[in-house]
Amino acid sequence: MAEAEHSLTTPLLSDHQSHLTLTIHDDHPYPPDNPFAFIGSDYGFEVPETSTMDPFRNHTLKIEGIYEWMKILICLPIAAVRLVLFGLCLMVGYLTTLLALQGWKDRQNPMPKWRCRVMWITRLSARAILFSFGYHWIKRRGIPAPREIAPIVVSNHVSYVDPIFFFYELFPTIVSSESHDSMPFVGTIIRAMQVIYVDRFSRSSRKHAVNEVKVENICYMLTCKQRKASYNQFPRVLLFPEGTTSNGRLILSFQLGAFIPGYPVQPVIVRYPYIHFDQSWGNITIAKLMFRMFTQFHNFMEVEYLPLVSPHENQKVNAIHFAQRTGHVIASALNVPQTSYSYGDFMLLAKAAESKQENPSLYMVEMAWVQSSLHLRALEAVEFLEIFLLMNPNPSGYVEFRDFLRVLRLKPCGICEKMFGFIDVQKVGKITFKQFLLGSAHILKQPLFQHACELAFSECDINGKNYISEQDLQDAVSLSIPNMNGDEMNGLFSLFDVDNDGRISKNDFVYCLRRYPLLIALFALKLAAHNFFFTSSSYP
Repeated sequence: MAEAEHSLTTPLLSDHQSHLTLTIHDDHPYPPDNPFAFIGSDYGFEVPETSTMDPFRNHTLKIEGIYEWMKILICLPIAAVRLVLFGLCLMVGYLTTLLALQGWKDRQNPMPKWRCRVMWITRLSARAILFSFGYHWIKRRGIPAPREIAPIVVSNHVSYVDPIFFFYELFPTIVSSESHDSMPFVGTIIRAMQVIYVDRFSRSSRKHAVNEVKVENICYMLTCKQRKASYNQFPRVLLFPEGTTSNGRLILSFQLGAFIPGYPVQPVIVRYPYIHFDQSWGNITIAKLMFRMFTQFHNFMEVEYLPLVSPHENQKVNAIHFAQRTGHVIASALNVPQTSYSYGDFMLLAKAAESKQENPSLYMVEMAWVQSSLHLRALEAVEFLEIFLLMNPNPSGYVEFRDFLRVLRLKPCGICEKMFGFIDVQKVGKITFKQFLLGSAHILKQPLFQHACELAFSECDINGKNYISEQDLQDAVSLSIPNMNGDEMNGLFSLFDVDNDGRISKNDFVYCLRRYPLLIALFALKLAAHNFFFTSSSYP
Protein backbone atom coordinates (compact mmCIF):
# COMPACT_ATOMS: atom_id res chain seq x y z
CA MET A 1 0.00 0.00 0.00
CA ALA A 2 1.12 3.49 -0.70
CA GLU A 3 0.43 4.51 2.88
CA ALA A 4 3.10 2.16 4.11
CA GLU A 5 5.69 4.41 2.52
CA HIS A 6 4.81 7.37 4.77
CA SER A 7 6.19 8.12 8.17
CA LEU A 8 4.27 10.02 10.80
CA THR A 9 6.24 13.16 9.97
CA THR A 10 5.84 13.03 6.18
CA PRO A 11 3.35 15.46 4.61
CA LEU A 12 0.61 13.26 3.26
CA LEU A 13 -1.57 15.57 1.22
CA SER A 14 -1.16 17.49 -1.98
CA ASP A 15 -3.30 20.20 -3.49
CA HIS A 16 -4.62 17.69 -6.00
CA GLN A 17 -8.07 16.49 -4.94
CA SER A 18 -8.93 12.91 -5.88
CA HIS A 19 -12.53 11.88 -6.48
CA LEU A 20 -14.21 9.35 -4.25
CA THR A 21 -17.33 7.39 -5.10
CA LEU A 22 -19.56 7.12 -2.05
CA THR A 23 -22.08 4.43 -1.29
CA ILE A 24 -25.02 5.35 0.93
CA HIS A 25 -26.49 2.66 3.17
CA ASP A 26 -29.71 2.93 5.12
CA ASP A 27 -29.00 -0.20 7.15
CA HIS A 28 -25.34 -1.14 7.39
CA PRO A 29 -24.27 -4.63 8.56
CA TYR A 30 -21.52 -3.52 10.94
CA PRO A 31 -21.66 -4.16 14.68
CA PRO A 32 -23.06 -1.13 16.55
CA ASP A 33 -20.13 -1.14 19.01
CA ASN A 34 -17.54 -0.70 16.25
CA PRO A 35 -16.79 3.02 15.91
CA PHE A 36 -14.55 2.44 12.89
CA ALA A 37 -16.99 0.56 10.68
CA PHE A 38 -17.47 3.66 8.55
CA ILE A 39 -13.95 3.29 7.11
CA GLY A 40 -14.38 -0.42 6.43
CA SER A 41 -13.03 -1.93 9.64
CA ASP A 42 -15.82 -4.42 10.00
CA TYR A 43 -14.25 -7.34 11.86
CA GLY A 44 -11.77 -5.82 14.30
CA PHE A 45 -8.18 -6.99 14.37
CA GLU A 46 -6.13 -10.00 15.39
CA VAL A 47 -3.95 -9.99 18.51
CA PRO A 48 -1.72 -13.09 18.53
CA GLU A 49 -0.71 -14.54 21.86
CA THR A 50 2.41 -12.86 23.19
CA SER A 51 5.50 -15.00 23.69
CA THR A 52 6.97 -15.07 27.19
CA MET A 53 10.53 -15.35 25.90
CA ASP A 54 12.91 -12.40 26.17
CA PRO A 55 15.48 -12.71 23.37
CA PHE A 56 17.69 -9.90 24.71
CA ARG A 57 17.93 -10.86 28.37
CA ASN A 58 21.34 -11.68 29.79
CA HIS A 59 20.67 -14.31 32.44
CA THR A 60 23.60 -13.45 34.73
CA LEU A 61 23.35 -9.69 35.07
CA LYS A 62 24.16 -9.95 38.76
CA ILE A 63 27.18 -11.66 40.29
CA GLU A 64 25.74 -14.39 42.47
CA GLY A 65 27.24 -17.17 44.57
CA ILE A 66 30.40 -17.52 46.64
CA TYR A 67 32.19 -19.38 43.85
CA GLU A 68 31.69 -16.57 41.36
CA TRP A 69 32.77 -13.85 43.81
CA MET A 70 35.88 -15.83 44.80
CA LYS A 71 36.73 -16.46 41.16
CA ILE A 72 36.48 -12.74 40.34
CA LEU A 73 38.71 -11.82 43.30
CA ILE A 74 41.33 -14.39 42.26
CA CYS A 75 41.20 -13.26 38.63
CA LEU A 76 41.54 -9.53 39.31
CA PRO A 77 45.35 -9.54 38.84
CA ILE A 78 44.89 -11.71 35.74
CA ALA A 79 42.27 -9.26 34.47
CA ALA A 80 44.79 -6.42 34.69
CA VAL A 81 47.25 -8.39 32.56
CA ARG A 82 44.49 -9.29 30.11
CA LEU A 83 43.46 -5.65 29.83
CA VAL A 84 47.04 -4.64 28.97
CA LEU A 85 47.24 -7.46 26.40
CA PHE A 86 43.93 -6.32 24.91
CA GLY A 87 45.19 -2.74 24.58
CA LEU A 88 48.49 -3.81 23.00
CA CYS A 89 46.79 -6.12 20.50
CA LEU A 90 44.27 -3.44 19.57
CA MET A 91 47.08 -0.93 19.00
CA VAL A 92 49.15 -3.37 16.92
CA GLY A 93 46.11 -4.26 14.82
CA TYR A 94 45.23 -0.62 14.33
CA LEU A 95 48.73 0.42 13.24
CA THR A 96 49.06 -2.59 10.95
CA THR A 97 45.72 -1.79 9.34
CA LEU A 98 46.79 1.82 8.79
CA LEU A 99 49.88 0.50 7.02
CA ALA A 100 47.80 -1.86 4.86
CA LEU A 101 45.43 0.95 3.88
CA GLN A 102 48.14 3.54 3.26
CA GLY A 103 47.79 4.94 -0.26
CA TRP A 104 44.99 2.54 -1.23
CA LYS A 105 42.45 4.56 -3.19
CA ASP A 106 40.81 1.96 -5.44
CA ARG A 107 38.20 0.53 -3.08
CA GLN A 108 36.09 -0.85 -5.96
CA ASN A 109 38.60 -3.59 -6.72
CA PRO A 110 39.94 -6.35 -4.48
CA MET A 111 42.61 -5.47 -1.95
CA PRO A 112 46.04 -6.28 -3.42
CA LYS A 113 47.68 -9.45 -2.14
CA TRP A 114 50.53 -7.69 -0.33
CA ARG A 115 48.03 -5.63 1.62
CA CYS A 116 46.10 -8.78 2.53
CA ARG A 117 49.35 -10.34 3.78
CA VAL A 118 49.96 -7.31 5.98
CA MET A 119 46.41 -7.69 7.33
CA TRP A 120 47.38 -11.15 8.62
CA ILE A 121 49.11 -9.35 11.49
CA THR A 122 45.81 -7.66 12.34
CA ARG A 123 44.03 -11.00 12.14
CA LEU A 124 46.51 -12.57 14.54
CA SER A 125 46.02 -9.57 16.80
CA ALA A 126 42.29 -10.33 16.74
CA ARG A 127 42.99 -13.89 17.89
CA ALA A 128 45.17 -12.52 20.68
CA ILE A 129 42.29 -10.23 21.69
CA LEU A 130 40.05 -13.29 21.97
CA PHE A 131 42.74 -14.91 24.11
CA SER A 132 42.74 -11.85 26.40
CA PHE A 133 38.97 -12.24 26.79
CA GLY A 134 39.50 -15.79 28.05
CA TYR A 135 38.89 -17.70 24.83
CA HIS A 136 42.11 -19.71 25.08
CA TRP A 137 40.84 -22.36 22.71
CA ILE A 138 37.77 -22.37 20.47
CA LYS A 139 36.07 -25.62 19.55
CA ARG A 140 35.30 -25.93 15.83
CA ARG A 141 33.19 -28.37 13.85
CA GLY A 142 32.99 -28.56 10.08
CA ILE A 143 34.99 -26.50 7.64
CA PRO A 144 34.30 -23.30 5.70
CA ALA A 145 33.19 -23.96 2.14
CA PRO A 146 35.34 -22.44 -0.63
CA ARG A 147 34.37 -18.92 -1.55
CA GLU A 148 33.62 -19.97 -5.15
CA ILE A 149 30.93 -22.37 -3.86
CA ALA A 150 29.47 -20.32 -1.01
CA PRO A 151 30.21 -16.62 -1.43
CA ILE A 152 27.88 -15.71 1.49
CA VAL A 153 28.19 -16.88 5.09
CA VAL A 154 25.37 -16.31 7.59
CA SER A 155 25.54 -16.79 11.33
CA ASN A 156 23.51 -16.32 14.47
CA HIS A 157 24.66 -13.33 16.51
CA VAL A 158 25.17 -13.57 20.27
CA SER A 159 28.09 -11.34 21.24
CA TYR A 160 30.57 -8.78 19.96
CA VAL A 161 32.99 -11.72 20.10
CA ASP A 162 31.35 -13.26 16.99
CA PRO A 163 32.67 -10.73 14.45
CA ILE A 164 36.13 -10.74 16.09
CA PHE A 165 36.33 -14.51 15.58
CA PHE A 166 35.12 -14.36 11.98
CA PHE A 167 37.54 -11.51 11.23
CA TYR A 168 40.40 -13.78 12.33
CA GLU A 169 39.02 -16.95 10.78
CA LEU A 170 37.63 -15.76 7.42
CA PHE A 171 38.59 -12.07 6.98
CA PRO A 172 35.22 -11.50 5.26
CA THR A 173 33.48 -8.48 3.84
CA ILE A 174 30.71 -7.40 6.18
CA VAL A 175 27.63 -5.23 5.97
CA SER A 176 27.95 -2.60 8.67
CA SER A 177 26.12 0.46 9.92
CA GLU A 178 27.59 3.73 8.63
CA SER A 179 27.96 4.87 12.23
CA HIS A 180 30.64 2.21 12.84
CA ASP A 181 32.99 3.89 10.40
CA SER A 182 33.66 6.72 12.85
CA MET A 183 34.43 4.46 15.82
CA PRO A 184 38.02 4.76 17.11
CA PHE A 185 40.29 1.89 16.03
CA VAL A 186 37.37 -0.34 15.00
CA GLY A 187 36.28 1.92 12.13
CA THR A 188 39.71 1.71 10.51
CA ILE A 189 39.78 -2.09 10.75
CA ILE A 190 36.26 -2.31 9.33
CA ARG A 191 37.31 -0.27 6.29
CA ALA A 192 40.07 -2.80 5.60
CA MET A 193 37.39 -5.49 5.33
CA GLN A 194 35.99 -3.71 2.24
CA VAL A 195 32.80 -3.14 4.18
CA ILE A 196 29.40 -2.51 2.58
CA TYR A 197 27.84 0.36 4.52
CA VAL A 198 24.11 0.51 5.16
CA ASP A 199 21.77 2.80 7.06
CA ARG A 200 19.51 0.42 9.00
CA PHE A 201 16.44 2.64 8.53
CA SER A 202 16.95 3.75 4.92
CA ARG A 203 15.30 1.60 2.28
CA SER A 204 17.49 3.00 -0.50
CA SER A 205 20.62 2.29 1.54
CA ARG A 206 19.54 -1.31 2.20
CA LYS A 207 18.79 -1.78 -1.50
CA HIS A 208 22.25 -0.44 -2.35
CA ALA A 209 23.82 -2.90 0.08
CA VAL A 210 21.96 -5.83 -1.50
CA ASN A 211 23.12 -4.71 -4.93
CA GLU A 212 26.71 -4.50 -3.65
CA VAL A 213 26.49 -8.09 -2.42
CA LYS A 214 24.98 -9.22 -5.71
CA VAL A 215 27.32 -7.36 -8.04
CA GLU A 216 30.40 -8.35 -6.08
CA ASN A 217 29.54 -12.03 -6.18
CA ILE A 218 28.38 -12.09 -9.78
CA CYS A 219 31.94 -11.26 -10.77
CA TYR A 220 33.30 -14.70 -9.88
CA MET A 221 30.84 -16.26 -12.33
CA LEU A 222 32.21 -14.40 -15.36
CA THR A 223 33.63 -16.62 -18.08
CA CYS A 224 36.82 -14.64 -18.59
CA LYS A 225 39.42 -16.51 -16.51
CA GLN A 226 41.52 -13.45 -15.83
CA ARG A 227 38.47 -11.51 -14.66
CA LYS A 228 37.28 -14.46 -12.60
CA ALA A 229 40.65 -14.89 -10.89
CA SER A 230 40.74 -11.19 -10.08
CA TYR A 231 37.31 -11.10 -8.49
CA ASN A 232 37.87 -14.27 -6.55
CA GLN A 233 40.26 -12.16 -4.51
CA PHE A 234 37.22 -10.48 -3.00
CA PRO A 235 36.55 -12.02 0.41
CA ARG A 236 33.32 -13.86 1.05
CA VAL A 237 30.48 -11.83 2.55
CA LEU A 238 29.54 -12.41 6.20
CA LEU A 239 26.05 -11.43 7.32
CA PHE A 240 24.22 -11.68 10.62
CA PRO A 241 20.65 -11.86 9.28
CA GLU A 242 19.10 -11.39 12.73
CA GLY A 243 20.31 -7.78 12.56
CA THR A 244 21.27 -7.61 16.23
CA THR A 245 22.48 -9.83 19.05
CA SER A 246 20.24 -12.15 21.05
CA ASN A 247 20.92 -14.31 24.09
CA GLY A 248 21.30 -17.40 21.91
CA ARG A 249 18.19 -19.12 23.30
CA LEU A 250 16.15 -18.47 20.17
CA ILE A 251 16.53 -17.23 16.60
CA LEU A 252 15.26 -13.78 15.67
CA SER A 253 13.44 -13.20 12.40
CA PHE A 254 15.93 -13.09 9.51
CA GLN A 255 16.36 -10.00 7.40
CA LEU A 256 16.43 -10.78 3.68
CA GLY A 257 19.65 -9.08 2.52
CA ALA A 258 21.70 -12.29 2.49
CA PHE A 259 19.07 -14.18 0.49
CA ILE A 260 17.92 -11.72 -2.16
CA PRO A 261 20.99 -12.29 -4.39
CA GLY A 262 19.96 -15.96 -4.70
CA TYR A 263 23.39 -17.53 -4.12
CA PRO A 264 24.14 -20.56 -1.92
CA VAL A 265 24.90 -19.62 1.66
CA GLN A 266 26.83 -21.46 4.33
CA PRO A 267 25.16 -21.26 7.74
CA VAL A 268 27.44 -21.09 10.77
CA ILE A 269 26.31 -21.42 14.36
CA VAL A 270 28.06 -19.95 17.38
CA ARG A 271 27.49 -21.21 20.92
CA TYR A 272 28.76 -19.92 24.25
CA PRO A 273 28.24 -22.75 26.78
CA TYR A 274 28.29 -21.52 30.37
CA ILE A 275 27.30 -22.35 33.93
CA HIS A 276 27.94 -19.15 35.91
CA PHE A 277 28.37 -16.38 33.33
CA ASP A 278 26.13 -15.68 30.34
CA GLN A 279 28.35 -14.15 27.65
CA SER A 280 25.52 -12.84 25.47
CA TRP A 281 25.40 -9.12 24.72
CA GLY A 282 21.81 -8.37 25.66
CA ASN A 283 20.61 -5.93 28.30
CA ILE A 284 24.10 -5.55 29.73
CA THR A 285 26.63 -2.78 29.17
CA ILE A 286 29.76 -3.56 27.19
CA ALA A 287 31.97 -2.42 30.09
CA LYS A 288 30.34 -4.87 32.50
CA LEU A 289 30.44 -7.65 29.92
CA MET A 290 34.16 -7.10 29.28
CA PHE A 291 34.88 -7.03 33.03
CA ARG A 292 33.11 -10.34 33.54
CA MET A 293 35.01 -11.86 30.60
CA PHE A 294 38.35 -10.65 31.96
CA THR A 295 37.58 -12.18 35.39
CA GLN A 296 36.77 -15.72 34.23
CA PHE A 297 39.30 -18.54 34.22
CA HIS A 298 38.17 -19.53 30.74
CA ASN A 299 35.28 -18.65 28.44
CA PHE A 300 33.86 -21.35 26.20
CA MET A 301 33.03 -20.81 22.55
CA GLU A 302 31.97 -23.31 19.89
CA VAL A 303 31.71 -22.68 16.17
CA GLU A 304 30.09 -25.11 13.75
CA TYR A 305 30.07 -24.77 9.96
CA LEU A 306 26.89 -26.33 8.61
CA PRO A 307 26.20 -27.77 5.13
CA LEU A 308 25.37 -25.30 2.38
CA VAL A 309 21.81 -24.14 1.82
CA SER A 310 20.89 -23.36 -1.78
CA PRO A 311 17.74 -21.68 -3.07
CA HIS A 312 15.32 -23.99 -4.85
CA GLU A 313 15.21 -23.40 -8.58
CA ASN A 314 11.64 -22.14 -8.36
CA GLN A 315 12.42 -19.99 -5.31
CA LYS A 316 15.39 -17.98 -6.53
CA VAL A 317 13.22 -14.91 -6.57
CA ASN A 318 11.59 -15.74 -3.26
CA ALA A 319 14.04 -14.58 -0.63
CA ILE A 320 11.49 -15.05 2.15
CA HIS A 321 11.30 -18.82 1.75
CA PHE A 322 15.08 -19.05 1.36
CA ALA A 323 15.58 -17.08 4.58
CA GLN A 324 13.02 -19.20 6.45
CA ARG A 325 14.69 -22.43 5.34
CA THR A 326 18.11 -21.19 6.38
CA GLY A 327 16.72 -19.98 9.70
CA HIS A 328 15.19 -23.40 10.28
CA VAL A 329 18.55 -25.07 9.61
CA ILE A 330 20.32 -22.80 12.11
CA ALA A 331 17.56 -23.13 14.73
CA SER A 332 17.54 -26.93 14.40
CA ALA A 333 21.31 -27.11 14.79
CA LEU A 334 21.11 -24.92 17.90
CA ASN A 335 17.99 -26.72 19.13
CA VAL A 336 16.22 -23.40 19.75
CA PRO A 337 12.90 -21.99 18.44
CA GLN A 338 12.47 -19.58 15.57
CA THR A 339 10.52 -16.45 16.48
CA SER A 340 9.11 -13.28 14.96
CA TYR A 341 11.18 -11.05 17.23
CA SER A 342 13.42 -8.61 15.35
CA TYR A 343 15.59 -5.55 15.80
CA GLY A 344 12.37 -3.54 16.01
CA ASP A 345 11.61 -5.32 19.30
CA PHE A 346 15.01 -4.28 20.61
CA MET A 347 14.11 -0.66 19.77
CA LEU A 348 10.86 -1.02 21.72
CA LEU A 349 12.69 -2.66 24.61
CA ALA A 350 15.26 0.15 24.69
CA LYS A 351 12.55 2.85 24.61
CA ALA A 352 10.69 1.17 27.50
CA ALA A 353 13.91 0.81 29.49
CA GLU A 354 14.76 4.46 28.82
CA SER A 355 11.36 5.37 30.29
CA LYS A 356 12.20 3.42 33.46
CA GLN A 357 9.52 0.80 32.97
CA GLU A 358 9.67 -1.93 35.58
CA ASN A 359 9.52 -4.73 33.00
CA PRO A 360 10.60 -3.42 29.56
CA SER A 361 10.20 -6.83 27.91
CA LEU A 362 6.40 -6.43 28.19
CA TYR A 363 6.56 -3.95 25.31
CA MET A 364 8.01 -6.29 22.71
CA VAL A 365 5.43 -7.35 20.12
CA GLU A 366 7.33 -9.64 17.67
CA MET A 367 7.82 -6.84 15.17
CA ALA A 368 8.63 -9.09 12.22
CA TRP A 369 5.03 -10.33 12.28
CA VAL A 370 3.69 -6.80 12.74
CA GLN A 371 5.72 -5.49 9.82
CA SER A 372 4.69 -8.27 7.45
CA SER A 373 1.01 -8.26 8.47
CA LEU A 374 0.34 -4.54 8.90
CA HIS A 375 3.24 -2.97 6.98
CA LEU A 376 4.11 -0.91 10.04
CA ARG A 377 7.73 0.16 10.31
CA ALA A 378 9.73 -0.13 13.52
CA LEU A 379 10.08 3.64 13.88
CA GLU A 380 6.30 4.02 13.67
CA ALA A 381 5.89 1.36 16.38
CA VAL A 382 8.32 3.28 18.61
CA GLU A 383 6.23 6.44 18.15
CA PHE A 384 3.10 4.54 19.19
CA LEU A 385 5.01 3.27 22.23
CA GLU A 386 5.88 6.85 23.18
CA ILE A 387 2.16 7.67 23.21
CA PHE A 388 1.31 4.53 25.20
CA LEU A 389 3.96 5.27 27.83
CA LEU A 390 2.37 8.69 28.39
CA MET A 391 -0.68 6.75 29.60
CA ASN A 392 1.28 5.57 32.66
CA PRO A 393 1.00 1.78 32.27
CA ASN A 394 1.07 -0.15 35.53
CA PRO A 395 3.93 -2.58 36.37
CA SER A 396 2.09 -5.31 34.46
CA GLY A 397 2.01 -3.15 31.31
CA TYR A 398 -1.73 -2.35 31.38
CA VAL A 399 -3.40 1.04 30.79
CA GLU A 400 -6.82 1.89 32.18
CA PHE A 401 -9.63 3.84 30.55
CA ARG A 402 -9.06 7.13 32.40
CA ASP A 403 -5.37 7.32 31.38
CA PHE A 404 -6.29 6.43 27.80
CA LEU A 405 -8.69 9.38 27.74
CA ARG A 406 -6.20 11.75 29.39
CA VAL A 407 -3.54 11.32 26.69
CA LEU A 408 -6.05 11.56 23.84
CA ARG A 409 -7.58 14.70 25.48
CA LEU A 410 -11.04 13.14 25.62
CA LYS A 411 -13.80 12.89 28.25
CA PRO A 412 -15.85 9.83 29.24
CA CYS A 413 -18.67 9.32 26.76
CA GLY A 414 -20.22 6.67 24.57
CA ILE A 415 -17.91 7.05 21.56
CA CYS A 416 -14.82 6.99 23.78
CA GLU A 417 -16.00 3.83 25.49
CA LYS A 418 -16.45 2.24 22.08
CA MET A 419 -12.96 3.34 20.98
CA PHE A 420 -11.44 1.86 24.12
CA GLY A 421 -13.58 -1.28 23.80
CA PHE A 422 -12.36 -1.73 20.23
CA ILE A 423 -8.78 -1.92 21.54
CA ASP A 424 -9.71 -3.93 24.63
CA VAL A 425 -10.19 -7.18 22.74
CA GLN A 426 -10.16 -9.21 25.98
CA LYS A 427 -12.89 -6.99 27.49
CA VAL A 428 -11.11 -6.66 30.84
CA GLY A 429 -11.29 -2.88 31.14
CA LYS A 430 -7.60 -2.29 30.42
CA ILE A 431 -5.31 -2.56 27.41
CA THR A 432 -1.74 -3.65 26.68
CA PHE A 433 0.71 -1.96 24.37
CA LYS A 434 0.37 -4.78 21.86
CA GLN A 435 -3.39 -4.23 21.69
CA PHE A 436 -2.94 -0.47 21.39
CA LEU A 437 -0.31 -0.84 18.67
CA LEU A 438 -2.17 -3.41 16.59
CA GLY A 439 -5.49 -1.61 16.96
CA SER A 440 -4.00 1.75 15.98
CA ALA A 441 -2.10 0.20 13.05
CA HIS A 442 -5.23 -1.64 11.94
CA ILE A 443 -7.11 1.66 11.66
CA LEU A 444 -4.17 3.54 10.18
CA LYS A 445 -3.69 0.99 7.39
CA GLN A 446 -7.34 0.84 6.31
CA PRO A 447 -7.47 1.75 2.60
CA LEU A 448 -10.15 4.36 3.31
CA PHE A 449 -8.42 5.99 6.27
CA GLN A 450 -6.72 8.67 4.17
CA HIS A 451 -9.94 9.58 2.38
CA ALA A 452 -11.78 9.77 5.68
CA CYS A 453 -9.15 12.21 6.96
CA GLU A 454 -9.48 14.42 3.89
CA LEU A 455 -13.26 14.45 3.95
CA ALA A 456 -13.35 15.07 7.69
CA PHE A 457 -11.13 18.12 7.22
CA SER A 458 -13.35 19.39 4.42
CA GLU A 459 -16.45 18.99 6.59
CA CYS A 460 -14.80 20.85 9.48
CA ASP A 461 -13.52 23.63 7.20
CA ILE A 462 -16.98 25.05 6.71
CA ASN A 463 -16.03 28.34 5.02
CA GLY A 464 -13.31 26.89 2.80
CA LYS A 465 -10.55 28.89 4.47
CA ASN A 466 -8.11 25.93 4.45
CA TYR A 467 -7.83 25.75 8.21
CA ILE A 468 -9.98 24.77 11.19
CA SER A 469 -10.58 27.04 14.14
CA GLU A 470 -11.27 25.84 17.66
CA GLN A 471 -14.98 26.59 17.20
CA ASP A 472 -15.04 24.62 13.93
CA LEU A 473 -13.50 21.63 15.68
CA GLN A 474 -15.96 21.88 18.54
CA ASP A 475 -18.91 21.99 16.14
CA ALA A 476 -17.59 18.89 14.35
CA VAL A 477 -16.90 16.69 17.38
CA SER A 478 -19.93 17.86 19.41
CA LEU A 479 -22.01 15.28 17.53
CA SER A 480 -19.80 12.54 19.02
CA ILE A 481 -18.81 14.18 22.34
CA PRO A 482 -21.51 16.62 23.49
CA ASN A 483 -21.14 19.19 26.24
CA MET A 484 -17.37 19.62 26.12
CA ASN A 485 -16.33 22.56 28.30
CA GLY A 486 -13.74 25.16 27.30
CA ASP A 487 -10.75 23.46 28.92
CA GLU A 488 -11.63 20.08 27.42
CA MET A 489 -12.04 21.58 23.96
CA ASN A 490 -8.83 23.56 24.28
CA GLY A 491 -6.94 20.37 25.15
CA LEU A 492 -8.27 18.51 22.10
CA PHE A 493 -7.61 21.51 19.86
CA SER A 494 -3.98 21.73 21.04
CA LEU A 495 -3.52 18.07 20.11
CA PHE A 496 -4.57 18.82 16.52
CA ASP A 497 -2.74 22.16 16.33
CA VAL A 498 0.63 20.51 15.73
CA ASP A 499 2.59 23.68 14.96
CA ASN A 500 0.89 25.71 17.73
CA ASP A 501 -0.13 28.57 15.45
CA GLY A 502 -3.67 28.82 16.78
CA ARG A 503 -5.34 27.04 13.88
CA ILE A 504 -5.37 23.55 12.36
CA SER A 505 -4.07 23.28 8.81
CA LYS A 506 -4.77 20.28 6.64
CA ASN A 507 -1.29 18.90 7.30
CA ASP A 508 -1.77 19.43 11.05
CA PHE A 509 -5.09 17.62 10.90
CA VAL A 510 -3.88 14.59 8.99
CA TYR A 511 -0.61 14.37 10.91
CA CYS A 512 -2.53 14.26 14.18
CA LEU A 513 -4.88 11.55 12.90
CA ARG A 514 -1.98 9.47 11.65
CA ARG A 515 -0.31 9.81 15.04
CA TYR A 516 -3.58 9.12 16.90
CA PRO A 517 -5.59 7.14 14.31
CA LEU A 518 -8.27 6.19 16.86
CA LEU A 519 -9.43 9.82 16.84
CA ILE A 520 -10.90 9.39 13.35
CA ALA A 521 -13.95 7.93 15.13
CA LEU A 522 -14.77 11.42 16.43
CA PHE A 523 -15.77 12.47 12.92
CA ALA A 524 -17.90 9.44 12.02
CA LEU A 525 -21.19 11.13 12.90
CA LYS A 526 -20.14 14.34 11.14
CA LEU A 527 -19.60 12.40 7.93
CA ALA A 528 -22.71 10.27 8.44
CA ALA A 529 -24.80 13.40 8.93
CA HIS A 530 -23.92 14.34 5.36
CA ASN A 531 -24.68 10.84 4.02
CA PHE A 532 -21.03 9.78 3.93
CA PHE A 533 -20.67 6.10 4.68
CA PHE A 534 -17.76 4.12 3.28
CA THR A 535 -17.50 0.53 2.20
CA SER A 536 -14.64 -1.26 0.53
CA SER A 537 -16.45 -0.88 -2.80
CA SER A 538 -16.23 2.88 -2.41
CA TYR A 539 -12.51 2.96 -2.88
CA PRO A 540 -11.58 4.30 -6.34
